[in-house]
Amino acid sequence: MNQKSESERRVKEIRRNTRRKYSTEDKIRIVLEGLRGEDSIAELCRKEGIAQNLYYRWSKDFLEAGKKRLNGDTQREANSTEVDDLRNENDHLKRLFAEQAIRNDVLKKISRGRDTGVSDT
Repeated sequence: MNQKSESERRVKEIRRNTRRKYSTEDKIRIVLEGLRGEDSIAELCRKEGIAQNLYYRWSKDFLEAGKKRLNGDTQREANSTEVDDLRNENDHLKRLFAEQAIRNDVLKKISRGRDTGVSDT
């Protein structure tokens, strides 16, 4: 029994790792081709190697995004490059802030020493 569950787990892992991932451009191309109606959705899905329910999910997402945009919703998700750039900028600003905070602490200590008449030497 353990051998069977191990082999089933391995098969699922292989399927998950070999699953084809479609780019955004591919999804748009396939949805637009389906909307043109030159071929049936079933034919299109067979040709592209996708399940019909996946096509309909992409189509629904595509049309909903267009609907939101036409309604004036300009918010969009950042792509991974933008996210990486923002993270790098955030790290840089955190370092600058930390350096400035240290400088301020040093200046405060120096200022307190002068106020009490204690010399720095």
